[in-house]
Amino acid sequence: MNDRVPSRIEMLRFVERVQVADLERTRRWIAEEERREAEQQRGLDARPPQPDWMLEGGLSRDAPPVYVHAGGCHMAGKRVKGVPRDVALRALTEGIDACPHCRPDSELGFLD
Repeated sequence: MNDRVPSRIEMLRFVERVQVADLERTRRWIAEEERREAEQQRGLDARPPQPDWMLEGGLSRDAPPVYVHAGGCHMAGKRVKGVPRDVALRALTEGIDACPHCRPDSELGFLD
């Protein structure tokens, strides 16, 4: 067996190597996280703008729309498509219900 006790400088050099390795690993983690955040931000920036008005479709393709929503309505389902203001107004005049949560009829100035 090796009974030689390392000198104080050898022990300090060993600690230094360990700390340098830890610092390099931490810097890699930081760089990876910065890349992830930048990628996430690019994805957010690339999103199309939110529509001002939406029609929520029925359960089948041929079914008429169920609701008219204001853009950003939290109750809009997955079957929505953005439409211009005149299409939203026309849908309301044709009897499509206004969402009771976002009240697009009020925002559009549509009164029964």
